Amino acid sequence: MISFSHRVFMEVAANLSFSKAAQVLFVTQPAISKHVKAMEDQYKVALFERKGNSILLTNAGIKLNEYLQQATDIERKIEYELSILSNVGSAAGHLRLGASTTIALYILPYILSGFQREYTNVGVQLVNRNSEYILNALLNHEVDLGIIEADSKLTTVTYKHFMSDEVIPVCSAKSPLAGKSLTLKQFVKTPLALRERGSGTLTALLKSLSTLNIKPGDLSVKIRLGGTEALKNFLLADQCLGFMPRPSIVRQLAEGELVEVPVEGLKITRDFYFIRRKGTEDYGLTGNFINYAIAHVADKQLVSQS
Repeated sequence: MISFSHRVFMEVAANLSFSKAAQVLFVTQPAISKHVKAMEDQYKVALFERKGNSILLTNAGIKLNEYLQQATDIERKIEYELSILSNVGSAAGHLRLGASTTIALYILPYILSGFQREYTNVGVQLVNRNSEYILNALLNHEVDLGIIEADSKLTTVTYKHFMSDEVIPVCSAKSPLAGKSLTLKQFVKTPLALRERGSGTLTALLKSLSTLNIKPGDLSVKIRLGGTEALKNFLLADQCLGFMPRPSIVRQLAEGELVEVPVEGLKITRDFYFIRRKGTEDYGLTGNFINYAIAHVADKQLVSQS
């Protein structure tokens, strides 16, 4: 349906680089240039504007890229819908999934394993970044389905609740804070290790603190780290306080390496949502994955509570 030349154009448009597109598609840079030139000859319009060593999409290039994104969605729907005519179990396709760190590292692995055993002809690509990145990836057609914490909701995106979790204050068992409870006055003077901007964990923390009239500027932030594992490993080696999603530190809490440090009046819970671009809700493969994931998270929670 979509020619290789179209795919070349889309890759160049995504990276704004002929060389990067060549690396992704495993072809030479002259071959990339040849395909783009053929496209420009076909449509009789310039698709890229060259400015020194950089390139930009022209208005025609932007419009073509939008249409090709829609065509790609349709192409993948066709592949899926035709593959299930005889048997849903024979579903074929490719699912591009993006998830924030907690979900990607601690919730999805066992779900994806079971899903691919049931849907053996479906390929899955998982992008693991913070919530802000995943939302932008969805809007840029880089993923089909995202799972993020959603503090505010966009009208161009549909949201379906997936699960909830808790973010808790913890420190190393070797820290002077271990075994203590903190008042709010003590808390604001305590050295903190926090996640980076765009992190759902950080957003949930700041939202809960705002209900206690504590502003970001009131905190004694010692360091900011990108990623759940980086923060966890730092807390294990340091003496300051940090905030971690409970699912990410189950083993460390059970083995006593990390210790929960209650803070007066502070309770942090957050909700994770499946997100899809408006208009793509009828793509059956994402719907199948959503139903499978919700059912299996519910099963796991029931088992853990029994």
